[in-house]
Amino acid sequence: MIRQIISSTIAKNKALLLDEANKINDFMRLLMKRKNTRQVWTKEERQILRAHLWHLSSYIPVLIIFCLPGGSLLFPLLAEVLDRRKNKRGSAEQDPNGEKATII
Repeated sequence: MIRQIISSTIAKNKALLLDEANKINDFMRLLMKRKNTRQVWTKEERQILRAHLWHLSSYIPVLIIFCLPGGSLLFPLLAEVLDRRKNKRGSAEQDPNGEKATII
């Protein structure tokens, strides 16, 4: 239920959030790191994300939840809502025949 509330609130303000986030150097790249590379954020990266989200929370107050203790556990939810790709990545890249595709 809380996930739905946060997701819907962020989705309503997605355009403003993306516009402001694009003005911050490397924010989107860092936020999408886990989704794109399957690597976890380091402690320093989580601190940088929190600092940027603190700034963005002046525009969208619901983002303050990500700055609270334990808020970094919700970073994947934020990345999921802000993902701009039309085709979301699955667990494995597959070709139309259902076989794993070779990525070179």
